[in-house]
Amino acid sequence: MTLFGWAQIALVLALVVAAAVPLGRYIAAVVDGRVRWLAPMEAIFYRAAGIDPARGQGWRAYTLSMLAVNAAGFLLLFLLLRLQGWLPLNPRGFSGMSPWLAFNTAASFVTNTNWQAYSGEAAASYLSQMAGFTVQNFLSAATGIALAVALSRAFARRAGSDLGNFWADFTRINLYLLLPLSVVVGLAFVAMGIPQTLRDYVTADTLEGGSQVIALGPAAFQIAIKHLGTNGGGFFGVNSLHPFEGPSALATALQIWSQAVIPFALCLTFGHIVGELRQGRALLLVMLGFVVVATAAIYAAEAAGNPLLTALGVDPAMGNMEGKDIRFGLPLVALFTATTTGASCGAVNAMFSSFTPLGGLVPLFLIQLGEVLPGGVGSGLYGMIVFALLAVFVAGLMVGRTPEYLGKKVQAREIKLAMLAVLILPTVVLGFTAVSVVLPAAVSSIASGGPHGLSEMLYAFTSAAGNNGSAFGALTADTPWLDTTLGISTLLGRYAFVVPVMAIAGSLGSKLKAPASAGTFPTHGPLFAGLLAGVILILGGLQFLPSLALGPLAEHFVMLAGKTF
Repeated sequence: MTLFGWAQIALVLALVVAAAVPLGRYIAAVVDGRVRWLAPMEAIFYRAAGIDPARGQGWRAYTLSMLAVNAAGFLLLFLLLRLQGWLPLNPRGFSGMSPWLAFNTAASFVTNTNWQAYSGEAAASYLSQMAGFTVQNFLSAATGIALAVALSRAFARRAGSDLGNFWADFTRINLYLLLPLSVVVGLAFVAMGIPQTLRDYVTADTLEGGSQVIALGPAAFQIAIKHLGTNGGGFFGVNSLHPFEGPSALATALQIWSQAVIPFALCLTFGHIVGELRQGRALLLVMLGFVVVATAAIYAAEAAGNPLLTALGVDPAMGNMEGKDIRFGLPLVALFTATTTGASCGAVNAMFSSFTPLGGLVPLFLIQLGEVLPGGVGSGLYGMIVFALLAVFVAGLMVGRTPEYLGKKVQAREIKLAMLAVLILPTVVLGFTAVSVVLPAAVSSIASGGPHGLSEMLYAFTSAAGNNGSAFGALTADTPWLDTTLGISTLLGRYAFVVPVMAIAGSLGSKLKAPASAGTFPTHGPLFAGLLAGVILILGGLQFLPSLALGPLAEHFVMLAGKTF
């Protein structure tokens, strides 16, 4: 690790936080209906769909509206992928995807996961990339933000069932937030050299006298929304390691900024909605603290290098550069990895399978902590609020008081629902992983032996259920078993979590808001921040530590003993 490396990390994070402050205020104004510069277009959408944006919805109506638009998006994307061989904008003539791969991909993109069991430039037409993946990148991101806003309103309401109107929130988030930001970032990516074209791939003559097909396509604007919406995935198979998707260190820094700025800003949006900005700051500081610690852990592990390679004569000062681009260096790789797995993005600029065992453990553990650090757009905030409810419950048990959060009493119903949501991730991840490491049809997909092979499978289901979408690498994922089970994992990780969360919003929103008293536990200071961080760590550690001990931790000690996989 170097001082210059830390300066790069500090600069990018400073730019993220600096932009998050005004953006958080702006998002609050957008969902409140105070931003109107596209009002005529907004009104056209409402009239065409027969929507009254002023009509409030309870938690059931809000949730059913969300499920309806997501179900329609899944069906349309599934059909598009199956039929892409007969549809236009397919210069490579790609055939339709198999039923199980189309199911996996449609479920993945609708749930903001973007797990890819295929290589984009070798399997998806331009129409699928634009009308399918890019559209869902907008819609899934807007869904998460809308749900977070609805939960925030539950704390702001003094009493009542109205959580806002999903269709109005959904429309405004797309029109006033995601679309303008994507245009600006997309144009910046074009200026940096990322292609945006409908031309067919080109064939280049190599210096050795051969030829090479160079993939092109409408990539820049899809890459913009995939980061801004923490969707992840990649237009090209190797993501930001591809010279067209990650053309420079500056483009990498902008991608890091893009995938972190909205999740951080939403914490402050929460503060603006509930009328106490310091509450949002407390959540933001917990998220930022975890990102910094995770970045430091990855940076330290990779800078230490691999002792097996050092014994072969590799300069230890270089660190472990296997699977990384020397243009980015270890600092930007470490920060990118921490934000993409902490922010539920899933895009990568390095191959995690090539990390040292401890370096690879960190992104895996970040996802297992619930994708709340800072989490996906929207999903990170409502996931963090679930942990905040558990934290005040623990604090209430310590002092023998009924816990409260922002004036709302947290009682048995809310805690049961919170635990139901929190237990979804370990149940899905550990259950499917346990079956897959003994089922011959699944074991044959594992490329490596020993604990590294276990990490491959564990990471796949962790990434899918955590709606992250990144991969540990080497796993052959396009099989009927993995396409189906990973697709189911993405759906459970999204909807089996969010339905209890919306039920919590409905329950809390109907309660009277009590004024703070001398016995109220303050939830904006360092004591609460530390308690919240501890609850997140304990839940993640207790649930996943045995599997981590058998995977990356065991591989680390085996590596020190002189063996690799």
